[in-house]
Amino acid sequence: MAVGDEEIFREFLVESTENLDQLDRDFVALESSPGATNRVAAIFRTIHTIKGTSGFLGLSKLEALAHEGENVLSKIRDGKLTLTPEITSTLLSMVDGVRRILKCVESTRSEGSDDYSPIRAKLASFCAVRVQPIGEILIEAGVIQPKDLEEALEQQKQDPRKIGEILVSRGSVLNASAISDALQAQREMRAAASDTSIRVDVGLLDKLMNLVGELVLARNQILQFAGQSKDSSFVGTSQRLNLITTELQEGVMKTRMQPIGNVWNKFPRVVRDLALTCGKQVKLEMIGEETDLDRTIIEAIKDPLTHLVRNSVDHGIETPEVRIARGKTAHGKLLLRAYHEGGQVNIEISDDGAGIDPEKIRDKAVARGLVTQDRAARMSDRESLNLIFLAGFSTAEKVTSVSGRGVGMDVVKTNVEKIGGTVDVQSKAGQGTTLKIKIPLTLAIIPALVVTSYTERFAIPQVNLLELVRLDREQVMEHIHGAPVYRLRGNILPLVFLNRTLGLPEKAFADSGATHIVVLQADDRQFGLVVDGVSDTEEIVVKPLGKELKGLSVFAGATIMGDGRVALILDVLGIAQRANVISEIRDRNLADERKELGHNGHKEEERRAVLLFRIREAGRMAIPLSMVARLEEFPRERLERSRGRHVMQYRGRILPLIDLCGMTDHGGDQGDAPLQVIVYSEQGRSVGLVVDRILDIVEESFTQELRAASNGVIGSAVIGGKVTDLLDVHGVIRATDPEFFERTHAA
Repeated sequence: MAVGDEEIFREFLVESTENLDQLDRDFVALESSPGATNRVAAIFRTIHTIKGTSGFLGLSKLEALAHEGENVLSKIRDGKLTLTPEITSTLLSMVDGVRRILKCVESTRSEGSDDYSPIRAKLASFCAVRVQPIGEILIEAGVIQPKDLEEALEQQKQDPRKIGEILVSRGSVLNASAISDALQAQREMRAAASDTSIRVDVGLLDKLMNLVGELVLARNQILQFAGQSKDSSFVGTSQRLNLITTELQEGVMKTRMQPIGNVWNKFPRVVRDLALTCGKQVKLEMIGEETDLDRTIIEAIKDPLTHLVRNSVDHGIETPEVRIARGKTAHGKLLLRAYHEGGQVNIEISDDGAGIDPEKIRDKAVARGLVTQDRAARMSDRESLNLIFLAGFSTAEKVTSVSGRGVGMDVVKTNVEKIGGTVDVQSKAGQGTTLKIKIPLTLAIIPALVVTSYTERFAIPQVNLLELVRLDREQVMEHIHGAPVYRLRGNILPLVFLNRTLGLPEKAFADSGATHIVVLQADDRQFGLVVDGVSDTEEIVVKPLGKELKGLSVFAGATIMGDGRVALILDVLGIAQRANVISEIRDRNLADERKELGHNGHKEEERRAVLLFRIREAGRMAIPLSMVARLEEFPRERLERSRGRHVMQYRGRILPLIDLCGMTDHGGDQGDAPLQVIVYSEQGRSVGLVVDRILDIVEESFTQELRAASNGVIGSAVIGGKVTDLLDVHGVIRATDPEFFERTHAA
């Protein structure tokens, strides 16, 4: 095959595959809205394009199959055929046939040996049947009167145009101009989209990402040297390099980002086919299809999400008869929702089906020998629900082509955790089930905290990091049943010594006079990792471990530090499991008991984490912890001024400061005490809030008394037993820099 022919084939395969994915969605949507003429026209054009190009390339089998589908779609478009579930299923079979032929062409440059004549015959039979014409449909819809149709049919005897065109020309259909304008606008948008986009091979993007990763490593090394250099020119150049590298990294990351809708595109077809097989009626709703993830994450979650969707239809949603008997609608609802939060992507799969009965789960687990009878009797409902993630567990009464073999949910959990994610299940018998998945945005370059243990350095993904705690000599750890714990704001925090877990020599804490605890989140549990020292956070490039080290569950990968040495990346979940902080069936601790139930046995209000601080004149104040990017202490000598405002050089950029208590202008009152700054960030821009003193981080439920925002306060609440004002962060920033948020949105 000539080079030019090969290029045409490749382009044809790429375009056709994209079009077929869209066809699956369009057909399912069309079935619920048969009158959507624009969608019918789009489907017809797609099949027509495939037919024409396949004929040009000599793919006769593909051309013949697409031709029959085109005939059916032509009659639907002209109103001579009404779409039915049978026609939709046959057209989808035709799409599947086209897809199979394209795969054969891609791998062997032949159309394969499969026989598609039964599908072609079925499609041809539809064209031989006379069904309700478009004129009658318009009459039933109240668009035209019977007299209008009679006159149009009479005119059609001498007029070769379609009946719809005649009705528009006669003025019987009044919104013709609106339809014409909408079609013209659609054509213009489609043409504009094709003119402003190009296709790039995925392999090239991967190579580019690897090069950016190496650039980030080089940047980190240069920044390390710059911190020790007295050459102002070199320091300035390195900061400029840092800025450019960061922007380049963000740009390349965006090229790898894909909307999760690329995974969800196939679910309407999956849900439709499975519902028909199970004799159920299911309405699928998707929210947040535009939520972006790195393409490697997209690939990793395809199978887990497909399994969860199939599970909801098969196990969750009841048959119409059962739903009606239970006072529900005949059709069940399946909701897919995705959104960004805290540097992660949250995906929820919810159904309004039968829910999960914890008692039934416990009985099944005992019957299958997964837990003992005594252990099952002591389990809470939440622990019982987590049993569905055990290997070999299934509630299906018999093995079918869809389920019942006890393989699936354990694999889902394992695959999600492999990419640093978590899975949680919430269910209420009779009302439905929700599965929540949290996964990172990307796996290639991540922010991490660098810690030391003995003479080794380790990186901890920042997504697992909650806070840092430093214990002085007078602050002691306690032991419960021989296990070390620390009372953090009244809650028992289990402690894990990194040295002991990894088998490294232990360092006497008396040497440093302090104990460093990194508070981490593993699955749904918190624990403290005791380390010898804590360094700064930095962007690290994740390198996979070799196959010889794959079995080490405590490590998630490796990275190269600024000095060229390798540091291992800790797997927080693996560390917790190695130290027995969490197990396959997790014991609920006292903190969870208090969080779930109040003292009177009733559910409490949702607990919220806030940062408490003091402002000299205003007194005790708080902001949500979710609005805090970092807490910093800056020496006063680093203060500079720009455009009449106090600023500071921070992480290679200029950080504007908002002085909430006049400390920058009246530093004499505070001596040489460092400035305490709360860093707020949004879409790559940051601002520092200078406060008098940072007090604490607390998590509790409280009632906020709202009032009109004034003097930077939006309300008050009793937090920690004291009246606390709630700072209006956005209002304070906007009062000082009115264009801050507009610039972040533009960025």
